[in-house]
Amino acid sequence: MSRGAPDAATVARWREDIVFTESVRGCSFNFHTTWGIFSPRAVDEGSRLLLDHLEINPADDCLDVGCGYGVLGMTMAKLAPAGKTILIDKDFVAVDYARRNCERNSLGNTETFLSNGFNQIPPDQKFDLIVSNLPAKVGNEQHYLYLFDAHARLRPGGRFVVVTINGLRDFISRTFKEVFGNYDKLKQGKTYTVAQAIRE
Repeated sequence: MSRGAPDAATVARWREDIVFTESVRGCSFNFHTTWGIFSPRAVDEGSRLLLDHLEINPADDCLDVGCGYGVLGMTMAKLAPAGKTILIDKDFVAVDYARRNCERNSLGNTETFLSNGFNQIPPDQKFDLIVSNLPAKVGNEQHYLYLFDAHARLRPGGRFVVVTINGLRDFISRTFKEVFGNYDKLKQGKTYTVAQAIRE
């Protein structure tokens, strides 16, 4: 038997921001999110695995591609206070929440804006570290574009670090070697793999 539609109070509650605090890499962050953004109630397992195995230098200029509500970029900004971190996403709702999350967590070394992949990042803008929680449900074409665009925007010695579901592990290994000439598996968990390529 159907339980029926939710009542008006429940619907109104769903329209309110989801608010939670989590510690990531020893930093406490207050997050506001909403339904429709990826993993709105807690930092997702893949992002946490990536951050737990990510080397961040204090002066790194960083880029978070597909930032969602901002956890990767915010953590990099916090741990690289002498650098600048840019957060981008193709979803305007995600960009809005990421921008406000950076502001409410007093991360003044950040910039957040709308971009379909790298298309709003100037070709001559270079980074030391680019990260992405790569979506599984996009075509290989999109993944290749991310790899080529990341390679073009990294400084020599710069790193592209991604987390993917384990089903993409072999594809990432092969394409990193094709585009960057190298591949390093930083961590493989039960569900996700963190991989790195370096621009030589």
